[in-house]
Amino acid sequence: MGKSAVIIGDGEFPRKEYPLYVLHSADYVVCCDGAFRKYMRRTGGDRLPDAVVGDMDSLSAGLQKKYAGLIVHVSEQDDNDQTKAFRYVLEHFRDVSEIHILGGTGMREDHTIGNISLLMEYARTFDLGGIGVDMISDYSTIFAITDSTELEVGEGRRISIITPDPGLRIDSEGLEWPTSGVVFDNWWKSTLNRACSDRVRLTFSHPSMAIVILD
Repeated sequence: MGKSAVIIGDGEFPRKEYPLYVLHSADYVVCCDGAFRKYMRRTGGDRLPDAVVGDMDSLSAGLQKKYAGLIVHVSEQDDNDQTKAFRYVLEHFRDVSEIHILGGTGMREDHTIGNISLLMEYARTFDLGGIGVDMISDYSTIFAITDSTELEVGEGRRISIITPDPGLRIDSEGLEWPTSGVVFDNWWKSTLNRACSDRVRLTFSHPSMAIVILD
């Protein structure tokens, strides 16, 4: 059975039971540099992360020196720290089957939008080989899909679907408001939906990218 890794971003640190369970049960923990102090403060420093990854612009020289053995300095600016940490996990923890991102949302709307959209980039550009990737907060679980899929969500669960592809058509089964006929020319077009059965089926007109947000 594969292991799980958690990436800690510098957004809103979770307080609720489920995301904290995901954190505490993770086999590996990697912090983005700006999240390291928050992680240590919120966890009491009982468990050091396996690595602190980023350009180190958000971490003092004193902390970098104190925890030098954890620091992974990646100076390039083409990717943000979340992506640098994600790449580090894929390259160094080859036995993972799950990657969960905590603290990827909240605090700043621009970071939230950017970090969520990156889930689609990861699904499209990395050879994940069946590794499950999601972003978890106190409010939702978010993941990317790239083609038709069937989801076990539970009847009554709130679900939103967002895609940057205005040419994509998504037929649906199991949603209170079917997505068939929806033109995805803005982000809100299939948000605030609800499952009317335990299982939701989404059928893509062609392989593409979309984000699913479950409450």
